[in-house]
Amino acid sequence: MDHPVASPKRSSAAGGWGALKSCGKHLLGSRAPLSGARALMKANQPDGFDCPGCAWGDPEHGSSFEFCENGVKAVSWEATDKRTPPAFFARHTVTELRGWTDYALEGEGRLTHPMRYDAASDRYLPVSWDEAFAEIGAELNALAHPDQAEFYTSGRASNEAAYLYQLFARLYGTNNFPDCSNMCHEASGIALTQAIGVGKGTVTLEDFERADAIFVVGQNPGTNHPRMLGDLRRAAERGARVVVLNPVRERGLERFADPQNTVEMLRGASRPIASHYLQPRLGGDMAAFRGMAKAIFAADDAALAEGRPSLLDRAFLAKHTAGLDAWRAAVDATAWDAILDQSGLTRAEIEAMAEVYLGADKVIATWAMGVTQHRHSVATIREIANVMFLRGHVGRPGAGLCPVRGHSNVQGDRTVGINEKPPAALLDALEREFHFEAPRRHGHNVLAAIGAMLDGSARAFIGLGGNFARATPDSALVAKALGSCRLTVHIATKLNHSHLVPGAVGYVLPCLGRTEIDRNSRGKTQIVTVEDSMSMVHGSGGINKPASPHLRSEVAIIAGIAAATVGSERVDWVALADDHDRIRELIERTIPGFAGYNTRVRRPRGFMLRNLAAERVFETAVGRATFSDDPLPETTEHQRAAATDDTFVLQTFRSHDQYNTTIYGLDDRYRGVYGERRVVFAHPEDLAEIRGRLGDRVDIRGTHRDGMERVAEDFRLVPFDMPRGALAGYYPELNVLVPLSTAGAQSDTPTSKSVLVTLHARNAA
Repeated sequence: MDHPVASPKRSSAAGGWGALKSCGKHLLGSRAPLSGARALMKANQPDGFDCPGCAWGDPEHGSSFEFCENGVKAVSWEATDKRTPPAFFARHTVTELRGWTDYALEGEGRLTHPMRYDAASDRYLPVSWDEAFAEIGAELNALAHPDQAEFYTSGRASNEAAYLYQLFARLYGTNNFPDCSNMCHEASGIALTQAIGVGKGTVTLEDFERADAIFVVGQNPGTNHPRMLGDLRRAAERGARVVVLNPVRERGLERFADPQNTVEMLRGASRPIASHYLQPRLGGDMAAFRGMAKAIFAADDAALAEGRPSLLDRAFLAKHTAGLDAWRAAVDATAWDAILDQSGLTRAEIEAMAEVYLGADKVIATWAMGVTQHRHSVATIREIANVMFLRGHVGRPGAGLCPVRGHSNVQGDRTVGINEKPPAALLDALEREFHFEAPRRHGHNVLAAIGAMLDGSARAFIGLGGNFARATPDSALVAKALGSCRLTVHIATKLNHSHLVPGAVGYVLPCLGRTEIDRNSRGKTQIVTVEDSMSMVHGSGGINKPASPHLRSEVAIIAGIAAATVGSERVDWVALADDHDRIRELIERTIPGFAGYNTRVRRPRGFMLRNLAAERVFETAVGRATFSDDPLPETTEHQRAAATDDTFVLQTFRSHDQYNTTIYGLDDRYRGVYGERRVVFAHPEDLAEIRGRLGDRVDIRGTHRDGMERVAEDFRLVPFDMPRGALAGYYPELNVLVPLSTAGAQSDTPTSKSVLVTLHARNAA
């Protein structure tokens, strides 16, 4: 049966009454609206829990309400009274469940018991924790080599869980840490480390209160981190220019009505955000910033020729940077025709961006996965940094670089050691503290881990949260990879598709959620900690009764597996699980920046980790902020698609009713889609031509030539404001089209924002 799909009303604002109605709908849908509402009052509060959604920062001055629409969805999703007990698995085989949608699986509610896969009945059966730990430990110890095990981490894992996880795996003998960051902001970490010496942003929330101009590139805060819209709107209200570069016209970046502003809600008012909204072609952001640079240099040359002061921060450039001349030569050598063709923007639009930049004393550049999921993402982020260096917009109030991370602790996990290429200083510190020889060979990232499972060189997969099978590209290959393992272990709160491709020995181990109380053997309530996109470390303590008495914390589950695998001679795993303060003491002794951890994290809003680049101390190879002189890519996928008659370039993104692979509902309110996820968006003129040839529903086929057929079947065509030749649709449904073998240079990040595809009539040969 077809579901209705409508076009959004472009005149209406994001947020507002629509957001409030959505909040109410999801609270009621959880079947625990009162406990959900009570939990929300403690979301992102000093005496509560950190929201399990995005990693946007919390203001130091605080607020009575520090949650957003997607925060409500995340809390309601976790605090539901729906349960998936052993009786559910007795009624359904794994083969049957594979035919369920992601939404239906997680809609069954919280897992309640540890479960072991039984191949004879094709069902998961309940098992005791002690039995599970013993068999997992025995299976890991039976592997021929520690590098045959893959230790995956989701960005929702706490600092304490992630630290214990990396310690366990390194004591076991491997650096195989495929991580969710490999699929999103890996390019940011690599590019920023090369450019400024640290793989993190340099700004705080307070900088957004001071900036005169903010460049928002390749991101959709209205869906992915809605609290950012409040900061952008306040900046716009006080006169800051907000320049948006996004191929798709997102309503949240145009106008926003704050649901927590009573007067505004009563008046039905809203406020504009973007002063400039530019729609580059997919993959065209580097060219846009290269064009900005040409315009900036031209304006500076004119000023000097007329005897006026330089428009650049010459003192900063001389004292703190290296490589300017080589980059200037690369900029001069880049023709405007190439810039305009690749960016899809006009010269007037690019020069207007340069005027905003030159007219501002304090500039922030912020970006997300619209920038990071291309072949040339590292070069693009380096280009953004290059432009920001020209006027010294790094390391001073109101200015800086701001990659907006996704999950709530993806940045913290990397800080405490989840890294397949660990720095020597970390391994040295672990060796001193725990008296063992740490593995020094680099391990596997996500793509390497998938390859190793496929070729048989990896035989075990341990998943600390997440939904690996659905978050990764090339869905059919990844399912085959997981299913070929001897051992699969998933630590999770709800059932998902990753659990339905078990290895010969397969476990699903249910854990406490962020909103739930974790009491130790003495009845003391435990807290965990997380790090947001602004390098602020917060405490988080749940307030809800656990969904089942059989749940254990992520820390306790890791400790149980570790004790059964590597023993407790060097590490008292049980004691650490029973007192998280002890884990934080170990972090303090082995990870820089955490002095006084247990004291500082209990202060309201926590503490900020030191960021040397924000102090203009650049720990790069040359000790300075470093310009890159990368050329523009020879062609982008958008240009390649445009060179043929029937090829399009596809980007995947989230609907408004999802967070990463978690589907909260079937609506995408801001894009006018209701009750449906199998949709593909296209420019209205492209859509009219496609419909004329193929009808209203199509199959989408990947064009990557590696001998594999990639097809996403039965998608409805929907018009939207976006560049000609581009398509867009939701993951994970469209991940089947993203090839494993097309990844970002240096980053190995899947190219999910630039997939070449063709469209076909339904059931066409």
